[in-house]
Amino acid sequence: MAYEVIALDLDGTLTNSQKVITGPTHRGLIDLQRSGKTVVLASGRPINGVSYLADELELKRYGGYTLSFNGARITRCSDGQIIRNQTLPPDVIRPIWEYVKNIPGLDLISYTDTQILSGIRNNDFNLVEARNCRIDIVPVEDFPSVLDFPVNKMIVSGDPGLLQTVIGPLQEQYDGKLSIYFSEPFYLEIMPLNVDKASSLDFLLKTIGLTAENLICCGDSYNDISMIEYAGLGVAMANAQPVVKKAADCITASNDEDGVLRIIEKYMMQT
Repeated sequence: MAYEVIALDLDGTLTNSQKVITGPTHRGLIDLQRSGKTVVLASGRPINGVSYLADELELKRYGGYTLSFNGARITRCSDGQIIRNQTLPPDVIRPIWEYVKNIPGLDLISYTDTQILSGIRNNDFNLVEARNCRIDIVPVEDFPSVLDFPVNKMIVSGDPGLLQTVIGPLQEQYDGKLSIYFSEPFYLEIMPLNVDKASSLDFLLKTIGLTAENLICCGDSYNDISMIEYAGLGVAMANAQPVVKKAADCITASNDEDGVLRIIEKYMMQT
């Protein structure tokens, strides 16, 4: 069966170590779209952290999609229409904030469309997110009161060893209400129930009349595992976490060696 759609993680996958799309990969993805195939950018980033890359790849012109917040929000780039928007139950925000703020060294962050909101104490891990998304961090005093709008996700950020001690209690407390998982060792994602990249791609494919057999997914980190396992062809980058490589059907070159380009040339430009 022909591969019609490719879903790409951003950091460590589509972009190289300098956080840019290389010239060869950019040209390859434009050529792919000109041939009638669809590109989906699937990221944990907020919409503004994805949209500038969507613009670079001309997804509006060619009818691509973005999955931001790990797929909690799906945007059709041709007209900017949000075709799915899943949010956290408002009643979980304050108790999670109260729990996290009692653990020194951790922060709880969320997003507006233009800012990262730091709810406890800013840390160096947040700076990685701000740099990748190209948006500013704004410390806020009463985090739950500020989040008086529909919230797609929160992140507990901090030292990986410390986060390992809180994932279990949070998962147990919110079993059946939230999905809680790592995207990076220093980011613990707090998501609406059953929201991940795979579930959102499944929703998207159904809306355009395709199935997982038509899909290639490329990624490198923990939050990419679900879509890699779901896809007709799941691809791990050479720089991927070992557990991601284990989940994949194949491994391509690294993000610094145009690994995405090699996949589209091998599996999509020949069909």
